[in-house]
Amino acid sequence: MTHPDTPQLWVLRHGETAWSASNRHTGRTDVPLTAEGEEQARALTGRLGAVRFDVVLASPLERAFRTAELAGVRDIQLEPLAVEWDYGDYEGLTREQIQQKVPGWSAWSHPKMPGGESLEDVAARARTVIDRVCRDATTRALVVAHAHFLRVLATQWIGVDAALAEHILLDAARTGVLGDDRGVPVIERWNI
Repeated sequence: MTHPDTPQLWVLRHGETAWSASNRHTGRTDVPLTAEGEEQARALTGRLGAVRFDVVLASPLERAFRTAELAGVRDIQLEPLAVEWDYGDYEGLTREQIQQKVPGWSAWSHPKMPGGESLEDVAARARTVIDRVCRDATTRALVVAHAHFLRVLATQWIGVDAALAEHILLDAARTGVLGDDRGVPVIERWNI
């Protein structure tokens, strides 16, 4: 997927929302940041403010775009493909609530959401965002988005099965850096 002159791709998960704090699946519902989520985003200004990004892309959902703003990121472009997984009928439910209906359920073991997207749909969107980054950035880009989307994006960057995203945790207001090591796509740093 990448080559030696591929830009470095930084990712940032939005800050805490009431739904993320209570482990509710938050896909397309536009839930705002909590006061804690706003503080988490502001705390990133030192780390992100010192970095020059050629391109900054953000999900159009308020929690992601607002995180980018509060973190002091400039020249933010909306990227509609960077929205979170469409959880369909499971939107707003916790894993435990879903497992009452579907024992053993997880987004990764049952990757097609009834009334929503499949894991492959999310992976295809992630690949398109990566293509845009590689086309528009020369040195470094930032994508501000959502946990499951960014975890899937990382798998697509390194060219592995999207279901492996289950093993790549990304907490609220945490970053990751995707890069290239002598032509091999890598996860340089994660959940920092």
